[in-house]
Amino acid sequence: MAYRHLFGPVPSRRLGISLGVDLVPQKTCTHNCVYCECGRTTNLTCERREYVPTDRVIAELDDFLAKGPDLDYITFAGSGEPTLHAGIGEIIAFIKDRYPSYRVAVLTGSALLADPEVRSALMRADLVVPSLDAVSEGVFLRINRPYPGLTAEGVLAGLLDFAREFPGEVRLEVFIVPSVNDADEEIGLLKDAIASIKPHRVQVNTLDRPGTDIRVRPAAPGRLERIAAVLGGEVIGVGCTDRALPPVCDDAVGAILALIRRRPCTPADLAALLGIRSAEVAKHLRVLESRGLIESVREERGVFYRPV
Repeated sequence: MAYRHLFGPVPSRRLGISLGVDLVPQKTCTHNCVYCECGRTTNLTCERREYVPTDRVIAELDDFLAKGPDLDYITFAGSGEPTLHAGIGEIIAFIKDRYPSYRVAVLTGSALLADPEVRSALMRADLVVPSLDAVSEGVFLRINRPYPGLTAEGVLAGLLDFAREFPGEVRLEVFIVPSVNDADEEIGLLKDAIASIKPHRVQVNTLDRPGTDIRVRPAAPGRLERIAAVLGGEVIGVGCTDRALPPVCDDAVGAILALIRRRPCTPADLAALLGIRSAEVAKHLRVLESRGLIESVREERGVFYRPV
């Protein structure tokens, strides 16, 4: 079966060997964050509906998981906000009922957690990683550039309700954008919010791949460590698991393009993610670039490739 809505498995900095489940077309989201590695949001919305066929996603998962792959998590993420899909609860329930040994993670920008239906849909996940980048309204608008009507106050209220109700693990992610949300006052507000949310872990992140706004730069490592200490959290590292990945499909070019479409990658990233030689990756990148499908951009960690 050709997988249209699954990607990977990939070695994740946070989740080990992770099979991605992508429930929305790129780029469909409640936010248009300045740092997003998936690119600019083209469909800024809060409308929940069946963006891709639920039964097709379930069929792909059934086909893939029936082979018994060695995974740490099945992760709902990818081209936008996964909780926008009205069938996410049904898909999570299928995994937990049919393949209960697999752990389910959901990465979310938190905007829809104020909706009781969304919170209910996520209750059978094992891990939810919500984002909270700002507490003050002005900073929230500058960083997250949300759908009209969404507010920092509303996002925080939804997070608080979700954290109280959710029986699984909550790992709160805070993304630091230098000169925007790293001032002592905003960090103090985030610290107070975290004390109320009481997540199991707090993970502090900064730019690693090219973001939506080219003016956004990564925070200095020392500053990031100090912020993490204040927030009672940890800095997300760059290291990935060194466990062997399951074999990828024979179509290496298609696999490379599928990964790049979801987030910019360096050649080294692609070689590690796909388990193929660097020379082969370079050859395929040259072909894709000559066809005008991808372009390169240099960042501090090296040359990244992203869709045109």
